[in-house]
Amino acid sequence: MEHYEEKHRISSLPFWVLSARQLCDLELIVNEAFAPLTGFLGLGDYLSVVHHMRLSSGALWPMPITLDIPQTLAEQLVLGGELALRDPEGLTLAVLSIDSIYQPDHHIEALQVFGTLDKSHPGVAALFRQHAFNVGGVIRKVDPVTHYDFADLRLSPLQVKREIARRGWDAVVAFQTRNPMHCAHIELTRRAMQQANAALLLQPVVGLTRPDDIEYYTRVRCYRHALKSYPADTVLLSLLPLAMRMGGPREAVWHALIRKNFGATHFIIGRDHAGPGSDQHGNAFYPPYAAQELALAYEQEIGLQVLAFEEMSYLKEERRYVPASQVPPGAAVLSLSETAVIEKLASGVEIPDWFSTPDIVAELRQSYRPKQQQGFVLFFTGLSGAGKSTIANGIAVRLREDGRRTVSLLDGDVVRHNLSKGLGFSKEDREANVERIGFVAIEIARAGGVAICACISPYASTRQVVRELAMTHKTAFFEIHIAADLAVCEKRDRKGLYAKARAGKLPGMTGIDAPYEPPLCPDLRIDTACLSASQAVELIISTLVELGYLPSSMLHVP
Repeated sequence: MEHYEEKHRISSLPFWVLSARQLCDLELIVNEAFAPLTGFLGLGDYLSVVHHMRLSSGALWPMPITLDIPQTLAEQLVLGGELALRDPEGLTLAVLSIDSIYQPDHHIEALQVFGTLDKSHPGVAALFRQHAFNVGGVIRKVDPVTHYDFADLRLSPLQVKREIARRGWDAVVAFQTRNPMHCAHIELTRRAMQQANAALLLQPVVGLTRPDDIEYYTRVRCYRHALKSYPADTVLLSLLPLAMRMGGPREAVWHALIRKNFGATHFIIGRDHAGPGSDQHGNAFYPPYAAQELALAYEQEIGLQVLAFEEMSYLKEERRYVPASQVPPGAAVLSLSETAVIEKLASGVEIPDWFSTPDIVAELRQSYRPKQQQGFVLFFTGLSGAGKSTIANGIAVRLREDGRRTVSLLDGDVVRHNLSKGLGFSKEDREANVERIGFVAIEIARAGGVAICACISPYASTRQVVRELAMTHKTAFFEIHIAADLAVCEKRDRKGLYAKARAGKLPGMTGIDAPYEPPLCPDLRIDTACLSASQAVELIISTLVELGYLPSSMLHVP
C-alpha cells in the first residue's frame, strides 16, 4: 500500500523529460561514477566548479554537471519541492529534491570551462543550446536507466571493482576511447600495461561524443575484436555512458576522477585528449599536450597515476610503432586519419594492415556502404520566393527518373499541414517545425533513401541542430542556401505573402518583421537571380556526382 501511494505521489509531481546528455549524467550520478556528486549542481557548487574546478566543499571537480530547464518550468518549481525526472518514454527514473533554482551565465561558463566562446567548439555549441535556468539538488533513484544493448558490458563502478578483485588485479590502467581501436591504440595500451605492470580497463564512451564520430554499436563490436590482441585475462571491457563535453584539459581531469571511481590505479592520457578539433580559423582549441599537463598537476589529489603518452608513429621500413619523439631523423612515417579511413571505407579502398587488424576493418566495412548506396539529405534554406520548392522538385524528379533511389520530398508548407499541424509561427514553433523535418529526413536517409527538404528554416542554430543530428547518425547532410535577396523574392511573391506583410496583414513574415539568418558556410550557395531553376538543378546533380553520391550517368550532357 505504501509503495502504491509513493508511486501515486511521484506521478503527481512536476516533471522534466531528460535530454540525452542529462540522461547520461543522471545514470553516472546514481551509480556513483560521478562521486562525490549526489545530484545536479546547485548555484554554490556550480559557481565554484566554473571558477575554481572545485565543489564548494573543496573537493576537486572540473566539469559543471547541471540540469537545465526552460523558464516556464522553473517558474512552477519551489525551493524544498521535488521534480520528477523522466526518460523519453515517460518512466520516472529519479526524483530531485530542489535546493537551488538559478539562471547561469553561459558566456562566463564557456570562457572558464572551455576557454572560448567559439560555437565551432561542440561543448560551447551544446552549452548555448541549453535552457535558461538550472535546477539543482540531491537525486533519489526510482528506477534504473534501461539499456537493451550490450547489457553484459554495462558495468557500474561497484561491479567493475568487484570484477577487479575477483581477478586478483593489484594494478589497473584505464584507457578511454571514443573511436575504434586500431594498431596504434593497441600498441599504446600494451606499453602502458608493461610500464605500470598492470591489467587494462578498456572503457570506451558510449554516451554522447563528437557528432562526426563512428556510432558506438560499430565501435563496441570493434573493441571486442581488439580484445584478441591482448593476453588472456588481462583486459576488462566496460562501457561508459558518458556525455563528453570535449573540454580538453578540464575534461582530462574529469575522466581521471571517473576512472578512480571505477577502481583504476593508472589512467592513460594521450595527445589532444578529449580535443574538440579546430576552431573556425583552423587552429586547435588547446595545445596538444595541455590535457596531460593539467591532469599531471592534479595527479596526487585525484589519487591515481597519470600515464602521459605521445602520439604513436608507424615506421615504414621497420614496420613498427614508436612514440613520435623516437622517430629517427629522416625515417619514413606512415599515418592515416580517421577521416581518411572513413573515406577509404566509403570508396571501397583497402585499409593497410599496418593501420588496423583485418577483423576490425571488416567490421567497419559492414557499417560504411559505398557512397552510391548511402542515403543523404538535401536541406534547402532561403527566403520565401527564393526558389527552394521549385529546385527541390526538380532534383526529386531527376532522381526518380534515374530510379536507383527512393526519394522523399519534405516541403515546408506541406509538412506544416501534416507533421507540424497545430504549430504557429513563434520562434519556438518555427524551430520545432524545422527540427521535425530534419528528424524525419535523417531517418529516411539512414534507411538508404534521399530526403529533400525545402523550408525557410530561418535560424542558424536550428539548422546546426539538424546538421549535428545527421552527423550523430553518420548521415550525409548538405545544406543548400538558395540565396536570392529580399528584393528579388518580393518581385516574385507568387503567394502574395510579402504584399500582405508590407500592408500589416501578415505579422511575423520572415525577411520583413521576423529575422532570417543566412548560412555562413553552406555546402552549396545558389543565387537564383543569376541561375535558372534548371541550371541550379544541374549544379546540384553535378556536385553530388563529383562527391561520389550519384553516378556520372546522371549528368546531362549538352
